[in-house]
Formats: sequence, C-alpha cells, structure tokens
Amino acid sequence: MKPAALRAENISVMVGGRPLVQDVSLEVAPGEVVALVGPNGAGKSTLLRTFYRAVRPTSGRILLDGDDIWLMPGKLLARRLAAVLQEASGEFELTVYDVVAMGRSPYKRAFQGDDADDREIVLGSLDALDVVRLADAPFDRLSGGEKQRVLIARALAQRTGTMVLDEPTNHLDLRHQLDALRLVRRLGVTAVVALHDLNLAAAFCDRICVLNAGRPVADGPPAEVITPELLAEVYQVTAEVSVDPDTKIPQVSVVPELFHRPTGERPC
Repeated sequence: MKPAALRAENISVMVGGRPLVQDVSLEVAPGEVVALVGPNGAGKSTLLRTFYRAVRPTSGRILLDGDDIWLMPGKLLARRLAAVLQEASGEFELTVYDVVAMGRSPYKRAFQGDDADDREIVLGSLDALDVVRLADAPFDRLSGGEKQRVLIARALAQRTGTMVLDEPTNHLDLRHQLDALRLVRRLGVTAVVALHDLNLAAAFCDRICVLNAGRPVADGPPAEVITPELLAEVYQVTAEVSVDPDTKIPQVSVVPELFHRPTGERPC
C-alpha cells in the first residue's frame, strides 16, 4: 500500500444549474490526512464524490500521483483508491464477510473466487474494525454503527494507498470513532476525511480544509484554522477554543446562547 499524492485542481460541480462546489483546489501529500469540515450543505460530500468518480466535475480534474482518475480503467482506480461512503446500498442478502470480500474484487477476474490470501485479508480487516464475530451475520440486519465499521473494513481490504472517507464516524460510539480514525493514521495512507466533529478532526488530521457554500474558506494545520472567529463566521456559533498543554491540539467548546427574558421573568 503505497500512499499517493492526491490533487484536486479547480473543481466545480453544478447540478440543475446550482453550484454545489465552486473552484476548489486541494493538494494532499503522500501519507497526509486532511479533514474536510463545514456546515451542512457546504459541499463536503459532493467534493469527495469527485475523488472516486461518483460525480464528474463540471470543470477541473482530480489527479492521483499525476494521473487523471477519469482516464483510468475503473479496476485500476479501485486498486489505488478506496472510498467509505455514508450510506450503503445493494448489500442486502449479503453476509458481513461477503461485503468485506467485495474489497478484493479489483484484484480478480470475473467470477474468480477467494483464495487463502484473500480470506486472510478479509478476516484481518474485520478484526481490525472489531467486527470479525459478525462475519456470518446478514449485513442488512446490523446496527448503523456495525454497518459503518464493516464498510471501513471493506475499504481496508482493498489494500490501497489512498482513501476518501465520508463521515466515517457517523453512527459510531466514542470508542469506535477513536478506533476508526486511529486505524487510518496507523495505516500511513493518504486520506481525505469529511467530518462534522471538529475535535476529532483536530486530533487526528494533519490539516483541516474548511468549506462553506461550496467554496474553501480556510486550509492549514488545526491550530491555525480552528479559531473562534472562523467558527462564528462559518458555523454562526459562539465557541471557545482551548489548546491542550501537552498535545497542543485545539479543542472546541460551543457556548450555548441564552434567551433574553424580560426583566423579572422566571425560567421554567
């Protein structure tokens, strides 16, 4: 799994005449983990979809080690880049093992079965995400958090050097949120991760790219990007940002806004 350089050059996406992503450029060095953050509707998922060819940009291009992904055979791209999506479809009536084994398909001919190496990789991926006990369970009967871990295991089974992950901690409890992001860091892959949780982004990502209304508004190390001023501008919230004295990682605490009550009115 050799990490690649991933580059988005002036990406714009228009749907129905409406701009979802507007002139976004992003460069991710080999082995770097970059978070995409921003409010709902900022364009994070749409931008990620251009990285794995689910959405074709209206303009711009995506390069993987200098190669335009739209000029690659699909199977070759799947050997070099894996995607973890927010929602799974078409996995009904499959076992958990079957879903994760789909990660080995880029390396097979049509109708070729699993060999011993494939089985070892699939079971190792399941174990890494703490779902090996579910190998024979029907995928469609899992909880949301279990499904999410299985989909991350499938991407892991692809054995690529580059990953894009759209809200990979969605539905996960605190322990498995941390485990999933630690795993991405431990793999040493190039990764772009869309996240809502700014504290997780600050703790596990080398850089944070902030999108708002489809445009990039900040990009840099977490300590430089996450500021009360940016949170007020982009998220329209009042927040305090402290820095852990040992790790130097910024931590965000949102300050609840209290309702103004007429003088003398008692709270419920």
